[in-house]
Amino acid sequence: MIASFRAFAKSWFATLLIGLLIVSFAVFGVQDVFRGRISNSVVTAGSRTVTPQQFKREFDSYRKGLEQQVGQPVTQEIAIENHLDARLLEELANQEGFAALLGKIGLKPADSLMKAQLEKIPAFFDQVSGRFDKTLYLQKLGENQFTAPEFEQRMRDDIAQNHFASGMVNGMRVPRAYTALGAVMDMETRDVGFFAVDPRSVAQPALPTDAQLTQFMKDNAAQLMRPEFRVLTVVKFSPSMVSQNLPIDEAELKKRFDYRKDTLSQPETRTVAQIPVKDAKTGQAVAQRLSSGENPSLVAKSVGAEAIIYADKPRTAIADSKVGAAAFSLPRGGVSVVQGDLGTAVVIVGAITPGHTVTLEEVRPALEAELRKDAAAQKVYDISQAYDDAHAGGASLAEAAKKAGAPTITLGPVTEQGQGLNGQPVPGVTPQMLKTAFALAAGTDSEIEDAGQGEYFAVRVEKVIGKALPPLAEVKPQLVRVWMLREMTKRLQAKADELAARVKKGESLEAVAGSVGQRVVRVTGLDRQNAAQNQTLSRDALGKAFNLPKGDVFTAENGQAFGLVVAKLEGVHAPSGSTLARATEDMRPQVTMALFRELGADARRYARTELKVKVNTDQARAALGLEPEDTKGKGDKAKTSKSEKDQ
Repeated sequence: MIASFRAFAKSWFATLLIGLLIVSFAVFGVQDVFRGRISNSVVTAGSRTVTPQQFKREFDSYRKGLEQQVGQPVTQEIAIENHLDARLLEELANQEGFAALLGKIGLKPADSLMKAQLEKIPAFFDQVSGRFDKTLYLQKLGENQFTAPEFEQRMRDDIAQNHFASGMVNGMRVPRAYTALGAVMDMETRDVGFFAVDPRSVAQPALPTDAQLTQFMKDNAAQLMRPEFRVLTVVKFSPSMVSQNLPIDEAELKKRFDYRKDTLSQPETRTVAQIPVKDAKTGQAVAQRLSSGENPSLVAKSVGAEAIIYADKPRTAIADSKVGAAAFSLPRGGVSVVQGDLGTAVVIVGAITPGHTVTLEEVRPALEAELRKDAAAQKVYDISQAYDDAHAGGASLAEAAKKAGAPTITLGPVTEQGQGLNGQPVPGVTPQMLKTAFALAAGTDSEIEDAGQGEYFAVRVEKVIGKALPPLAEVKPQLVRVWMLREMTKRLQAKADELAARVKKGESLEAVAGSVGQRVVRVTGLDRQNAAQNQTLSRDALGKAFNLPKGDVFTAENGQAFGLVVAKLEGVHAPSGSTLARATEDMRPQVTMALFRELGADARRYARTELKVKVNTDQARAALGLEPEDTKGKGDKAKTSKSEKDQ
């Protein structure tokens, strides 16, 4: 068969066929020949792609970074619930689109610049020579799931974007008019006069009837509805059930000690310098120089080699076993020429730290604790299996627990969030236990669940108390307070609006305030910097004071007592010429940087639209082991970004 293929390949017909294929590639393009294949890329931006594997790596890195920021574990489930996958996908689409655009306009770092930048990264330096080590470089990339082309492409992107940013920001200064407007807004001061409208200004509302309160409960059912509660019976299998004074099998202890002896002992370590040499003759000359006290590194360089330094290392750390055996047979200061498995070398021994072989009695307490822990875990497992067998045989949770000798406890009523009827956490429940219990129907049992740390549990739902409004009698005092507060607020607002209308018609603040037994208070010199420290006006009043023109009258919450205020913006004062000029110049760098950030964001959006960046949401979810999103009847067709839909 192979001979037939070879004969055909040499024929005139094959030559003609290959020639036609070459012409078709030239006329229609190679891409057209293969057009229609399905891409599994998560992001496609021009010729650039993000594969599912790369997306998974970036997601894991993103998630671990968040864990360090918040100081607690962030599981994949939590990350997905908070839409971190979607946010990362958008960021990668913007990033790849912008990088592709920079490449399209010809902004590409030279190879020499790339090499110079790469060799400046300390993580890739050899610890002995202090220089860039390509082997270490590839090793570090592998540990972080990167290939050299991927890492170097990322470096090229970073360098290109930095050059682009430098070119944009150098010499950029916003017009003085921009910052002058900002300075005027920041430095202008405002004067406010106001008086209080408190509960003494209005008639007290009547107490509500039961019918009014019942209707009030219905109108606010979402806030008043009690969550579902469940009463649970739980059987736990924990090492704490088992006696901590379990007997120790001396033979098993000795067996474990013999197995662990080498790892528990401290090996002898030495500082050794190894110099590779061409032959035994050169080795003897090097050995003589080392014996006379010359520096190993300088001696190595003189013969065209580099000294390999093992600082305080055990014998197993020396790569060549024969060299290691020789080095650990010499006294301190000893020198030897060794014919190793990897070539001829000269070794000299520096400091020697004696090892220590551990005895059984030294580690007996720790090993006994391990054995007891293992025995307890096995006993707990055996109890859980006895329970499982009884339960599978038709026994209820309580009956199976009794047969296995495991205690049961009753918990609840408890909500899905672990709170009791009093709103406080119910002791003894765990999130995993609640998740299992609230997935069961009333009167059913769960299977045995692994709770981690050698513990297990099973749960039975004894009773389900559905969502319901509380009885009126139970919450009536609280409802009356809320009702009265609401009615009083309505009356205060109506009164404040009436008084504000009088001021708007021309009456003075003093006259209107006096009509309700209040006095006018004035706050002057308010600006946007000192407003936060003001204790006289509420945030509601301050917000309105800085968003209205001079002379406007408004009502707002009282910042010092329950009630409202009627206020008038009595003055707006612009900053003086010299002060404004100084502030205008001081603000220009910050406003310039704000403009730069907006231009950068616009450039990314333009790149994404211009290059029609495609985003495959389903491939991204599949890379994380998730089901595709609901595509509303579109089958397996992947979602695309808006830029793709606009094509």
